[in-house]
Amino acid sequence: MANNARADNLAKLIREVVAEKLQRGIKDPRIQNNQVTVTDTRVTGDLREGTVFYTVYGGEEERAAVAAGLESAKGMLRSEVGKAAGIKHTPSLTFIPDALPENARAMEELFSAARERDARLRREAEGAGYAGDPDPYRRPAAEDEEAGEGDGGGSRA
Repeated sequence: MANNARADNLAKLIREVVAEKLQRGIKDPRIQNNQVTVTDTRVTGDLREGTVFYTVYGGEEERAAVAAGLESAKGMLRSEVGKAAGIKHTPSLTFIPDALPENARAMEELFSAARERDARLRREAEGAGYAGDPDPYRRPAAEDEEAGEGDGGGSRA
């Protein structure tokens, strides 16, 4: 359990250091000219591998430029994490674009399609009534009751 707590603490430190350096310390125009957000960091239990998830505001061109910039700045960012962490072995960093914006966009499209279908069904059902009688339960008719009593099973001569 202690290893997981240590990995979580190191992941938080990596997130803070990388975010700070992305905001102020990297001179690469591919990163400086784009809005990059570190969304999550994870570290393996042996503290050897660190994964940094990030998002980029913009289109595919901006995402590709930021990915190339992060790949070239990976060594500098790792050394900054090592300075801040003060541990014997600094984890290697892997940068992965976070799928959160795409997933959120897909969910929003699904929700809007569901809202549209609900509105269409509501419009179609406005003047509709129930199929069958308003009272679905069968009630014996008065004539049926009287006819049933007279026949009732007497003996025949």
